[in-house]
Amino acid sequence: MTSHSTAHYFLEALVDLGIDYIFANLGTDHVSLIEEIARWDSEGRPHPEVILCPHEVVAVHMAAGYAMTTGRGQAVFVHVDAGTANACMAIQNAFRYRLPVLLFAGRAPFAVHGELAGGRDTYVHFVQDSFDQASVIRPYVKWDYTLPSGVVVKEALARAAAFMHSDPPGPVYMMLPRETLAETWEHEAMPAYPPARYGSVKAGGIEPERAQAIADALMKADNPIALTAYLGRNAEAVSVLERLALVCGIRVAEFNPVTMNICQDSPCFAGSDPAALVAGADLGLLIDIDVPFIPQMLKSADRISWIQIDLDALKADIPMWGFATDLRIQGNSAVILRQVLECVVARGDDAYLRKVRERITSWQPAREAAQAKRTSAAAQKGAPGAINPAYLFARLQALLSEDDIVVNEAVRNAPILQQQLRRTKPMTYVGLAGGGLGFSGGMALGLKLANPARRVVQIVGDGAYHFAAPDSVYAVSQQYQLPILTVILDNNGWQAVKASVQRVYPEGAAQRTNSFLSRLTTGRQDEQRRLADIACAFGAYGERVDDPDALDTAIERCLAAVDGGRAAVLHVDITPL
Repeated sequence: MTSHSTAHYFLEALVDLGIDYIFANLGTDHVSLIEEIARWDSEGRPHPEVILCPHEVVAVHMAAGYAMTTGRGQAVFVHVDAGTANACMAIQNAFRYRLPVLLFAGRAPFAVHGELAGGRDTYVHFVQDSFDQASVIRPYVKWDYTLPSGVVVKEALARAAAFMHSDPPGPVYMMLPRETLAETWEHEAMPAYPPARYGSVKAGGIEPERAQAIADALMKADNPIALTAYLGRNAEAVSVLERLALVCGIRVAEFNPVTMNICQDSPCFAGSDPAALVAGADLGLLIDIDVPFIPQMLKSADRISWIQIDLDALKADIPMWGFATDLRIQGNSAVILRQVLECVVARGDDAYLRKVRERITSWQPAREAAQAKRTSAAAQKGAPGAINPAYLFARLQALLSEDDIVVNEAVRNAPILQQQLRRTKPMTYVGLAGGGLGFSGGMALGLKLANPARRVVQIVGDGAYHFAAPDSVYAVSQQYQLPILTVILDNNGWQAVKASVQRVYPEGAAQRTNSFLSRLTTGRQDEQRRLADIACAFGAYGERVDDPDALDTAIERCLAAVDGGRAAVLHVDITPL
């Protein structure tokens, strides 16, 4: 009889699930897995490729970036409670992105006196023993479980995968006791659990009556609008929304977009300010969006009718949501919008189509005014040491291709980026969905791993750059040949912190004394931060630019480095805090 450890069957289960990568930050809890991987390598047996990440925040965000493109969750290995805590912020982001991630953490061994293989054999095994390790991360995962025995490892992983891929998708968490991984089992006694028979649950469409009701509402409306943020995770949904917007004359805005949801060259694209649309609207669609606007800033939204179409309509994981809707529909927005579109096309006569064409034509002056405003903002270069962000983003727009993927962690400058760095193709833009800064480095690496032939451009504020574990980002970039371009927007601090204080206490002491506890430097020449040097320590190309007239050539040098297979960092001094 042939026997193997639980770790062996664990790897087999990952292979059965079609897992491509293990993003790993390993510890003493992973000894059986490390041994088994080494044995498989010596036998030439294929298994998911291991990507070592010096920090967990990079490992999880890489898995999220890969899932953003492929839709397939990958495995992340972290070390017991300490690794779980380090990974927690990134898991919160993955949860809000609704991206599938299989997070595995060891558990401190429980056997103290050598009774079982894998028992405690070092000091740290005592101090890493916690009463409820999963409590650290439970609010941000769909399912958590401690593997009780190797005999159920394949069934447990099949169930974990079903949870993470079921709509709305998201991360799951499994703890693996060291003794359990070291257990041995006879091969013939291990049950088989085909993952296809334990599969995920996918959202679909709606009954014809509700599709017709939405179509009726759209066709009766004189000024319908739509607000969306993450519809564009499905490229098919983008094309359907664009078609429906043109057929019904719907202006579409993206508020804090997570993806590119509608081609920004479409006559129906109306920017990122919902207030400008709500003012004259008589019907609104909320499509795949968590926060369509800030209620206290837009009280007039209550006067119009709202229809919500969302993969996650109830927002059950946000304790207080606060957006009234007249019709809530949960399902696949691509399918539902196509159903509505078919109803409209079937009923739209010449008079209706003419009315829609006239409505769309009437928006042209507003679109031209918005373009003139963007052009005017971009024309202001700024000064040496204080480059205007709008000018920087406009130059990136001129020098990047429409296929390049832009990851926006510009924080307070994110809306300016959305205005100037316009995207026209699905999956060429990724914004912040969660509440944790520091996502863009690991996310960019995961996107590059899934899109090796495309450029990936990370744009990040200097404050968020610190949170992203940049040394880990560029170590992974170097080791696994994943060149990305990072553009650091350096305003010497956390502008978001300052702005938050100003909103609550506009006439307060902090405003009067300019004391916001948000500056990261005093501005002295001797303490100038060389942020690109972190990347250069791992073989990347880096330079700093503070003169707007030198910007184009600096961007071109960085792009040349990336195209040559080398990560690049452009540290840009923008208008200071």
